Amino acid sequence: MKFQYLVILALTAAALAQNPPPAKSVTVPVTLDHNRVVIDVDLTLPDGTTQRIRGWVDNGNPDLYLSRRVATLLGLNVTCGEKECSSPPPREIAIGGLKISLNTIKVAKIPLRPPTAAAVAFAGMNAEINIPSTLLRNYDVLINFPGHEFTLAPPGTLKFNGSKTKVLVNSENGLVQIPSQIERKKYNLALDVGASISLLDPELFDNLAAAHPAWPHMTGAVGPANMWGFDSEPQWKLMRIDRIQYGPLFLTNLPVVEFTKDWMAFFEKRAGIPTAGLIGADVLANYRVGLDYAHFTVYFDIGRLFNFPEFDVIGLILRPEDDYRFTILGVADYDGKPSVPVVQPGDQLLAVDGIAVPGITLGQVWLMLGGEPGKERRLIIGRDGKQINFAATVQHFLGEAPGEDTSNKKKR
Repeated sequence: MKFQYLVILALTAAALAQNPPPAKSVTVPVTLDHNRVVIDVDLTLPDGTTQRIRGWVDNGNPDLYLSRRVATLLGLNVTCGEKECSSPPPREIAIGGLKISLNTIKVAKIPLRPPTAAAVAFAGMNAEINIPSTLLRNYDVLINFPGHEFTLAPPGTLKFNGSKTKVLVNSENGLVQIPSQIERKKYNLALDVGASISLLDPELFDNLAAAHPAWPHMTGAVGPANMWGFDSEPQWKLMRIDRIQYGPLFLTNLPVVEFTKDWMAFFEKRAGIPTAGLIGADVLANYRVGLDYAHFTVYFDIGRLFNFPEFDVIGLILRPEDDYRFTILGVADYDGKPSVPVVQPGDQLLAVDGIAVPGITLGQVWLMLGGEPGKERRLIIGRDGKQINFAATVQHFLGEAPGEDTSNKKKR
C-alpha cells in the first residue's frame, strides 16, 4: 500500500512538472486618467534588476507600443523609419507579480520622437507601455471602474457577475465587437476601454444628426473628446445619441465623436468584420467589465449610479507636446460665440487656478478645467514670450442649459 502511494505521488509530481498549475489571479490598483486604465508594470532589466513603469490597458489595440526610454533600458535594438521606430518586444512583463510572456508578439512599436522629447509612448499620458488585446485575450480580465481595480487570471478561473452577452472576438488579434442596435437597426460596436470616448461611423453619425436635429451636438473636441491633440480635433463633430442597445445594456444620452473616414476604414479593416464604431471607457465608468475571451462573453456588472458631468468644462482644445507643455489648438463655440475669446490658436496653457500644467497628464488638465457651469477658473497662457492672466467660465457643453426643459433640447 505504501509503495502504491509513493508511485501515485511520483506520477502526480511528474504530471505537475509537465503541466504546472495555473498561476493565481492578480488584482492591482488602477489610475483612471482621461478615462483610460493605467496600472503599474514591472520590467526585468538586463542586469537582473527590476524597473517599474506605468502601463495603459488598451484592449482596443492589438499592437504593442513602448517608449524609447524603455527600449533603451531593456537594451533592445531600435530601428527607425520615416514615421515610426520599432524594436523586438521585451521577453516578458509582470503585473502584480504575474509574469506575462510576450513571445507571441513579433515587434514593439516606438513613437518617432526627437531625442529631447519626453519619455512617454503616448501623447498626454505618463504610460510607457500598453497592454494590447493580443496579450489580454490569453486571460480572464476584469476591469472594475468604480473600484479602480484591474484583475488578470488564467482563462476559465474568474467568476464573473452581472449581465452577460455573447461577443465576436477576432481570432488573430483579440479585438471585441458587441452586437448592438441603434434606431432598431443592427450594428457591431467595438468594446474599447482604451478610448476616452465613443466614436461612430461618419455616415451613420451624419444620418442620425440629420434625422434628429434636436439632439445636442457641437463642434470641437473638448473634455473626453480631446483624445490626443490632433490638428483636426477643433473641427471634430460631437453629438449625444438618445439611446443605443449595446449587448445587454441600454445606453442613453450617449456622447459620441464622428470617426474620420480614414480612421474608420483602418478601424474596420483591423476589426475584420463590419463595424459601426466603438464604445469607449467614459460610458463604462459605473461598471465592472468582465472579459471572458475563452467563452466569447462579456459581463457588465453595475457598481454605482452616477452621472459624470464630463462636458462641464472650459472650452479649450489642447495638444500635449513632447516636452510636457500644452498648446491650445482652438476654442469651442458656445451659443454661437467663442467660449474663451481671449485665447488664440498656438497659445500655451501654463496654469489653471495657480497650478502649473506643464508636466502633468492631459487627463489631469481636464480635471482642472472642469467644474460647475458658471464657475470661473483663472488661466495663465503664454503668447510670444508674454504671459496673459484672465478668468474663463466653465460652460455646459453638449447638453441643455442648467434648468432647461429637456424635452426641448437646445444645441450647444
